Amino acid sequence: MILNTGSRTDIPAYYSEWFYNRIRAGHVLVRNPYYPTQVTKYLLSPEVVDIIVFCTKNPAPMLDGLAMLSSFDTLWYVTITPYGRDVEPYVPPKEQVMDSFRRLSTVVGSRRMSWRYDPVFITEKYSLSYHVEQFGKMAEALSGYTKQCVVSFIDLYEKTRRNFPTVRAVTPQEQKGLISEFSKIAKANGLQIHLCCENESLVRENVDADGCMSKAVMESALGCRLDVPRKKPARSECQCLLGADIGAYNTCGHGCLYCYANYDKETVMKNMKMHDATSPLLIGNITEDDVIKTAEQRSWKNGQLELFDGYM
Repeated sequence: MILNTGSRTDIPAYYSEWFYNRIRAGHVLVRNPYYPTQVTKYLLSPEVVDIIVFCTKNPAPMLDGLAMLSSFDTLWYVTITPYGRDVEPYVPPKEQVMDSFRRLSTVVGSRRMSWRYDPVFITEKYSLSYHVEQFGKMAEALSGYTKQCVVSFIDLYEKTRRNFPTVRAVTPQEQKGLISEFSKIAKANGLQIHLCCENESLVRENVDADGCMSKAVMESALGCRLDVPRKKPARSECQCLLGADIGAYNTCGHGCLYCYANYDKETVMKNMKMHDATSPLLIGNITEDDVIKTAEQRSWKNGQLELFDGYM
């Protein structure tokens, strides 16, 4: 199975101590975000967890404890964007994040690292030319430390419009222009671009729309085939394997204006105060009303080792 950590929050940045405590304990509990009294127990064992997927804007707090993950396969998605504190108020300086990215890559290997440049949006400050310039600088700084980059354009959900009223979506014509420039830059730096839920008209020589966390990407990271059970995707256009996430919504402290996983600052602050690094749950503790069910887990590796050249 694939264990996800980052669709709902940023565990490496804010909850690394808790996560390593769960690795020591050998299990983790996850509260259902829609039915809070329903709790799922996942075993944290390399015998049933084929790969742990991290999504973060700051992997630095995880670096000193990486030896604890030596028996697990991991895949890291690190978001590094060109925005300032006006948009991402509590994200560390980009130079620090890129340094952590490079340090992490030297440990886990470049094929287990992915640079996320998303979401892409337009404001008076963050123009099309600004994106091209900054993408070029970042691609050069990360060249050799990863072989892939994920790019997506902003989705203007209701909460995004409320928290970020000055943002503008990127028009289809602007998207084509940006991806054309990004493709040239990526090719020069040895990067394959994976579009995240974007139109296939944007596909180029080194730009695909097959998904950023797809079965093929996971197999490339692992170097073997996976027999993944068929399951209806979260979105029809998305082939990513996004189940079994151990995070919780409204718990990320970065405060990014475009965030879809946080409702508002007050809710996030309230939840973060309830965090207990010794608890099996990310937020709070088990109550007498909770119903705990152990997840069905098994390895999806079929033992067929291969070399993959198409993705990473």
